Amino acid sequence: MARLRERYRTEITDEMMKKFEYKNRLQVPRIKKISINVGLGKAMEDSKLLDNAVEGLAVIAGQRPAVTKAKKSIANFKVRKGVAVGCKVTLRGNIMYEFLDRFICVAIPRIKDFRGLSPKSFDKSNNYSMGLTEQTIFPEIEYDNITLVHGMDITMVTNAHTRDEAFELLRLMGMPFKVR
Repeated sequence: MARLRERYRTEITDEMMKKFEYKNRLQVPRIKKISINVGLGKAMEDSKLLDNAVEGLAVIAGQRPAVTKAKKSIANFKVRKGVAVGCKVTLRGNIMYEFLDRFICVAIPRIKDFRGLSPKSFDKSNNYSMGLTEQTIFPEIEYDNITLVHGMDITMVTNAHTRDEAFELLRLMGMPFKVR
């Protein structure tokens, strides 16, 4: 079992039950899935860039990503319908907890000039989204093999009912938020 998942079941659940006065352990919010998305507009010109991004995301996530294609043609961006423009992966279960543990403990401290994550990045459904500017913060990526430095969007989908519950869940899991 993943280290973070075990900590969630033993420590985090108890703290959340005390703070929000839940009557049942099943009422405690949890992370349902993590979505990672990489958009590469430059991949239309060179398909090897997309292949490298897919391989890099597979190494980071521990799961093979799906290639995303353009839904419409947009002349101003020189995009044709059906052309591959990125890749995405959805993590659930133990793979999700392993990724989140590596992300919190290893990758986030490697971000340049890091001052904490914004606590305002929760959406209406109490999911947390953030963007990274480069994939090199993950130690699995070898810097010598990179042809293009690209960013990614990471969304953590929770089943929390309020923003405070979602914030507290992620804070207890170890997400380094800025002080409100």
